Amino acid sequence: MISLPLLNDINASGLTPEQLRVAITQSAGKFVEEPTVSVVVKSINSRKVFITGQVAKPGPYPLGGPTTVLQLIATAGGVAEYADKSKIVVLRNDNGKQTTYPFNYDQVMKRKNLTQNIELKPGDTVIVP
Repeated sequence: MISLPLLNDINASGLTPEQLRVAITQSAGKFVEEPTVSVVVKSINSRKVFITGQVAKPGPYPLGGPTTVLQLIATAGGVAEYADKSKIVVLRNDNGKQTTYPFNYDQVMKRKNLTQNIELKPGDTVIVP
């Protein structure tokens, strides 16, 4: 919900910027003749990935652009000294079904089996045991 003078609360959930602009224009049309409305997205807070376990800074991270498992680990301050680097896993919810993707940190660092360094999607959780 967003609140605007005269218009009170307007539901913005699930709307594209264009759909929200149309909704605001229609509501404002009751009070202003030919309203001009612009909607600008400053940040997207719903696009997050999570990392937990043996990293320096576990928690949620914004997914601002294409990000791989290795990049997220680096952003989280790297793996801790006693982490089991061969058993890192990515949890992903695909259409209601939980899927896991293994990630072996040492192999990727040695440029082996690089296909496991997948691009993360919103909602993914990386577990570093």
